[in-house]
Amino acid sequence: MKESLGSRLFNTCNYGVLGIIGAITLFPLYYVFVVSFTDPHEFADKNGFILFPVHWSTSAYDYLFSTSAFLKATGVSTFLATVGTALSLMVTSAIAFGLSRKRLRGRRFILIGIVLTLLFNPGFIPPYLVVRELGLINSVWSLIVPVLTSGWYVILMKSFFDNIPVELEEAAMIDGSTDLGTFFRIVLPLSAPALAAFGLFYAVAYWNTFFTAVLYINDFAKVPLQIVLRNMLVDSSTSTGGATAVEMVSDQQIPTQTIKMAAVVISTLPILCVYPFLQKHFTKGVMLGSVKG
Repeated sequence: MKESLGSRLFNTCNYGVLGIIGAITLFPLYYVFVVSFTDPHEFADKNGFILFPVHWSTSAYDYLFSTSAFLKATGVSTFLATVGTALSLMVTSAIAFGLSRKRLRGRRFILIGIVLTLLFNPGFIPPYLVVRELGLINSVWSLIVPVLTSGWYVILMKSFFDNIPVELEEAAMIDGSTDLGTFFRIVLPLSAPALAAFGLFYAVAYWNTFFTAVLYINDFAKVPLQIVLRNMLVDSSTSTGGATAVEMVSDQQIPTQTIKMAAVVISTLPILCVYPFLQKHFTKGVMLGSVKG
């Protein structure tokens, strides 16, 4: 069918407006990326206004990766995003699978208790007291244990497990499989979309850990990357590790702006690299959790 003149004008305007909005949205990311790779002398000559550098340089990245404080913070964030995500997926899937099977005694009361955690937030003081009594202050585990699972994620994953036929478990049991064997060999492989979706949720949350680190971590050698990044960008004089952040951006010949932009790129790059590989499972997992109760 031939497209009318009005329809073509509408589509042209629509694409134009969306293109402008897209360009405005992507420009900050582009500017951060370009400035981080700009040669220090060119950056100084152009007074920091760079749209496309003539001379590219990795000096800002070389400097950051030669700084022990930045490397330690990156290591802490990597540990949180890998170990924390694995533990959270293990705990969340185990609880959700148990609750999805009607043979579990007290299942209804446990579900009510989980829902109550969604309705009533304890605030900051009770979790802090629990972490302190467990002796986890200034420990990296204080950034994992209090947020090991989420009531909302447990309920969503339970709705996914509800749709796995019980007959599959019964067939595995007849073949001699144990409960744990059935869970790891039958249930989890069938739950790849849900695990990928919630794994991405947990990984992003752990990688962006900030507030709990402010509460529980006083030793700058154990803070995650987001704390260092915040101190470099906003306040490099008073917060935790501020003095070290000052040294990272001032004790060198490279413009501080390029170092800050390089730090932003490094802190966002892992999530940008992982997301395309999980996008297919991510979309499927989110849709399954949203339409099945």
